[in-house]
Amino acid sequence: MRRLATPQDLEAVFSIYMHESVVPFLGYDPMPLDEFRAIYKELVDSRSFHVYEVDGRVAGFYRATRYPGRARHVACFGTLAVDPSLHGKGIAQAMVTDAIARLKAEGVKRIELYAESDNAPGLRFYEKLGFEYEGTLRKFYKRAGEADYIDDHLLALLID
Repeated sequence: MRRLATPQDLEAVFSIYMHESVVPFLGYDPMPLDEFRAIYKELVDSRSFHVYEVDGRVAGFYRATRYPGRARHVACFGTLAVDPSLHGKGIAQAMVTDAIARLKAEGVKRIELYAESDNAPGLRFYEKLGFEYEGTLRKFYKRAGEADYIDDHLLALLID
């Protein structure tokens, strides 16, 4: 079940976000909970950050934002992750499929996302859902403790 995130979801989201297998593929380096609070507040205040629950617990989350003006028909996915203890159970597919259906019902015709060039499982997952590679943002960011910059790939899904 999808719903907007609330302040009460902070610790559940934090534990997924900062998991060693998740944090390399999201926008911030590892940090303590107290530092994450401000980031989380911004996510919640955006009213575009959703949690996906399974059996009453936060199993994953994503942010879906719409562009303004002439590009209002375009949404961008970001901050998307599933609890690593639940990987392989179809939760990511259910969550993203639900998000796509909701966005389509709201009039979205294009969904974009960025995925790191070294996130092979994520890239395969999005391609299986119909997202197509559209380009590379070379040396887009650098993770703490790593020598090299990471490329980000832009993928998009066109909706009928």
